[in-house]
Amino acid sequence: MSAVASATQPSSEIEQRPASLSTYTRNYAARVRGGDMGSLPAVLGLIVLCLGFGIARPVFFSTINFANLFTQAAAITAIAMGLVFVLLLGEIDLSAGFASGVCAAVLAVLLTKHHAPWYVAILAALVTGVVIGVLIGFLVTKVGIPSFVVTLAGFLAFQGVLLLLVESGKNIPVTDPAIMAINATGKLPPAVGWALLVVAVAGFTAAQLVRRRNRAGRGLAADPLSVVAVRVGTLAVIGGAAVYVLNLERSINPIAASVRGVPVIVLILGLIAVLWTFVLNRTAYGRHVYAVGGNREAARRAGINVDRIRISVFVIGSTMAAVGGIIAASRANSVDPNTGGSTVLLYAVGAAVIGGTSLFGGKGRIVDAVLGGAVMAVIENGMGLMGVDAGIKYAFTGGVLLLAAGVDALSRRRAAAAGLR
Repeated sequence: MSAVASATQPSSEIEQRPASLSTYTRNYAARVRGGDMGSLPAVLGLIVLCLGFGIARPVFFSTINFANLFTQAAAITAIAMGLVFVLLLGEIDLSAGFASGVCAAVLAVLLTKHHAPWYVAILAALVTGVVIGVLIGFLVTKVGIPSFVVTLAGFLAFQGVLLLLVESGKNIPVTDPAIMAINATGKLPPAVGWALLVVAVAGFTAAQLVRRRNRAGRGLAADPLSVVAVRVGTLAVIGGAAVYVLNLERSINPIAASVRGVPVIVLILGLIAVLWTFVLNRTAYGRHVYAVGGNREAARRAGINVDRIRISVFVIGSTMAAVGGIIAASRANSVDPNTGGSTVLLYAVGAAVIGGTSLFGGKGRIVDAVLGGAVMAVIENGMGLMGVDAGIKYAFTGGVLLLAAGVDALSRRRAAAAGLR
């Protein structure tokens, strides 16, 4: 298989699968030893962190704190999903944090000062994200300025634009019920939560079986049914446990106001994750993104419009930054000069990298952003419950990010030595 063909899809799509569970397990262990660890470090890290914080502070496993983890991780996870596309090409977007703040400010100004309907304000925020992405992509691709420089300039410029929109320090309240329902007040009825879980498990099962059938139809070795069953069962168990806990009463005074049900933001992020996963894994555009990230010149010679792909990933990145800004405004019920600032960018980049997306390009999945966002939220939440000093928290988070980058570098080296890259 040519280098271009290999780069047009994730490694899991091009490897031959064993026909039995035992052989599959040995093959997977060999890939891990060869450097292809995928999201395994993030999963193990998430388990260790949860157990550690849960032992140190049992309240970590309380129903109300479990729900808080989803709302805390939402904005960072959304921005990280967009950054996965940028990182797949070996580029970087340092402006994503304040870009999200600018889009959130556009939303807030339209809602508060111009009394626009919520859907008009959301559309305007998303369009703002698209415009920002086109501008960055044009400067990087057509003018030839490195993405680090362009987005660093954007980091400063968008901070200034945000200050102008909020009139140099004012707090703009966001009180529209529809916006607040996104990541603050919105809860799904318990029955709807269970129904969505059934749909998700059924959809995942169908996707796995169709993928298995298609590979067999092309003469490729397919995953054993036992492996498919384990995947489906794992999703069902974890999803079922999550829905059960989220459906428990979380209100201190349930008689006055009941708080139970899966947060609406879980559904929103789930749909977005499914959409972008489909785009990357099941469309020609997704294969082209992996191709350009794997070998830009080979992709160009294969007839791929490299410039279009490069611009488009920045558009997706900034649009998802806009989504993150909307989610953040919903959770805070306001927009101020710090929206999108502070640690937002660093946490979003960290989420993508910790989840398994490579800083060198060509390797990454949307699920990486989800897992990484969960890791970042657990660290932030757990250390907050422990009352850890901010300096220690930042140092620990930086250490986790450095460890993830180191694992990525070592994995690439081992994979190259094993002839897998």
